[in-house]
Amino acid sequence: MTASRGAGLEVWGGVECTINRVGDRYQSQVALSGHDRRIEDLERFAALGLRAIRYPVLWEHVAPAGDPGDADWTWAHRRLGRLRQLGLEPIVGLVHHGSGPRHTHLLDAGFVHGLARYAGEVARRFPWLRRFTPVNEPLTTARFAGAYGLWYPHGRDDASFVCALLTQCQAIVAAMRAIRREIPGAELVQTDDLGRVSSTPRLAYQARFENERRWLGWDLLAGRVDRHHPLWRYLVKHGASPAELQALCDQPCPPDLVGINHYVTSDRWLDDRLERYPDELHGGNGRDRYVDVEAVRVSPEPARGFAGPLREAWERYRLPLAITEVHLGCSREEQLRWFLQAWNAARQARAAGVDVRAVTAWSLLGSFDWNTLLTRFSGHYEPGVFDVRSGEPRPTALARLVGALARDAEPPPSACSGGAGWWQRPIRLLPSARHPAGEVPTLAAAGAPPLLVTGATGTLGRAFGRLCEVRGLGCRLLRRSDMDIGDPQSVAAALDAARPWAVVNAAGYVRVDDAESDGERCERENAAGPRHLALACAARGIPLVTFSSDLVFDGRSTRPYLEHDPVAPLNAYGRSKARAEAAVLASHPGALVVRTSAFFGPWDAYNFLTRAIRTLRDGGELAAADDLVVSPTYVPDLVNACLDLLIDGANGIWHLANPGSVTWYEFARRAARLLEVPTGRLHAVGHRQFGWAAPRPQYVPLGSGRGSLLPPLEQALERYVQAHAAALVAAA
Repeated sequence: MTASRGAGLEVWGGVECTINRVGDRYQSQVALSGHDRRIEDLERFAALGLRAIRYPVLWEHVAPAGDPGDADWTWAHRRLGRLRQLGLEPIVGLVHHGSGPRHTHLLDAGFVHGLARYAGEVARRFPWLRRFTPVNEPLTTARFAGAYGLWYPHGRDDASFVCALLTQCQAIVAAMRAIRREIPGAELVQTDDLGRVSSTPRLAYQARFENERRWLGWDLLAGRVDRHHPLWRYLVKHGASPAELQALCDQPCPPDLVGINHYVTSDRWLDDRLERYPDELHGGNGRDRYVDVEAVRVSPEPARGFAGPLREAWERYRLPLAITEVHLGCSREEQLRWFLQAWNAARQARAAGVDVRAVTAWSLLGSFDWNTLLTRFSGHYEPGVFDVRSGEPRPTALARLVGALARDAEPPPSACSGGAGWWQRPIRLLPSARHPAGEVPTLAAAGAPPLLVTGATGTLGRAFGRLCEVRGLGCRLLRRSDMDIGDPQSVAAALDAARPWAVVNAAGYVRVDDAESDGERCERENAAGPRHLALACAARGIPLVTFSSDLVFDGRSTRPYLEHDPVAPLNAYGRSKARAEAAVLASHPGALVVRTSAFFGPWDAYNFLTRAIRTLRDGGELAAADDLVVSPTYVPDLVNACLDLLIDGANGIWHLANPGSVTWYEFARRAARLLEVPTGRLHAVGHRQFGWAAPRPQYVPLGSGRGSLLPPLEQALERYVQAHAAALVAAA
């Protein structure tokens, strides 16, 4: 997919800034991303060429005691002042999926006066501001905090939902009045999630209700909820007084701009055929039992994307629009595809007469724990335009795309962003919803150059092939007969024939002990071959990824090894890898060299862990070294991280291993216990008892000074166990 030129369409940005409360615990996205400590992030944002940025001056943060007179304005003064200097216009948010300072909440009538007082103080201190979002997504927040019980104050009924929604809308009106007393021309940018609900025939009544409810926040502000509104009776039945609804009609506060937030999961499907779904998805409304699931997972039609929400919002309100959040927590090429679809939908809508002003690169610094809707504090991270796991924010491929669109320039060519997203391919469907015909999987844009992967028969090569298919990336796996990396002419011929967008070298000599007596072959495959590849790729401008090992270190460290630590291999295999690192980076400075360690995964029957579990389950004896400490690496995590880094254009040496360190004995014991396999025949021994020809370093865990991109070892081990158990069930 390519991007159309903007023709006046602006690119905005946004910092995920939620301060939400679950029970008595608050979570701040700005603190988790480190943005609260890095004012220099603002230069990074401005350098993208953004025209505006949704930016937090949150009530809970500035005035946690609730009184603006006791607030600390230092943070807001410094950052808003810097944005002004940079010419990056802030769209100031005052409450973002929050419930206010600790003394109030969304069911408290005092919330309205409190937020209005705070908003007026913001306007008084920063009279040059123009755009405000006093409360982000009031309808969505009312659902999560008033109807579903997920966020504070954890309401679970219609009355709490109605109260939370009215409280937020009344607070928006009061806040804008207070702001406009100080800044008469201040504009309201009102955001909310906008999806559509479909259903089975039995549940059509529920779908109709929810499709009306999705507009309620904007309708209330625009003064549209009078006695003729379809939901007037519902609101009054569940606690809204006719007087307060009429007050919103009499003195409306319509948005100056309607901000549409739309996600892959925004469209929903209601299904009363419970037998099609696992028990944990079953729910209901008191009248019928049903599941509420993402439409993309069950609909025979691919996800509709942004075109539908833009058209519907324009037809309903005829007010200026913006797509105020574009984010996808997924692999990098899918993030690129999703943003391009948003951009092209906005361009097409403008061409059709819809007044769309901007597309917003949301979550510039990524987001935390949205996979559980902020109900758990596990630190699950989704990168955005920048990846903060590197300490200093690292630009991802999204940064290049966003920067080009912001300047109305031609986006950089990216073969990986072509083709259909997962939400448009059959992979999106739940097993019960898959259709035998009617859909053709699209792995890449027609005619797009492939990713070449050497080592077609090895663990890593096969994993790349499998995951490229999942991710919709065109990939060609090469055997030695297709390209012999030890032969420069073979390498050149293969590259010229395929014209790939990148090369992954997953080939190599892997027999560590045999390398001691087979040095010439090990050197050819592990050192000379990668150098030939690097020279050929560099000459053609082709990105390259190749792999190294923890065995380039001598094991004398007392902490995990980092990328800058000096190499000192103890054996021939390690020396071949160390020479390859130096040769590759000297020949191709843009190449990515990934050091990794101790593979385990669900698709390889020969890795240490799978063989160990099989031996113990069959009642065999197993000895494992208890004096060698390593960082095991879950192959699916490794491959996904490598592909993301490759797409981002990362280079140099990078350590990729699941954070954590174990001995081989402890590694086998943990997995066996999780799988409930007896460990009585598992024996801890010193590694020298194995009589290995190659000396081994005793302590080689891999850490990273560039960014820890893989999940912790414990999480990876749990996923391995789940996959292993599922494979056993399938084979039974």
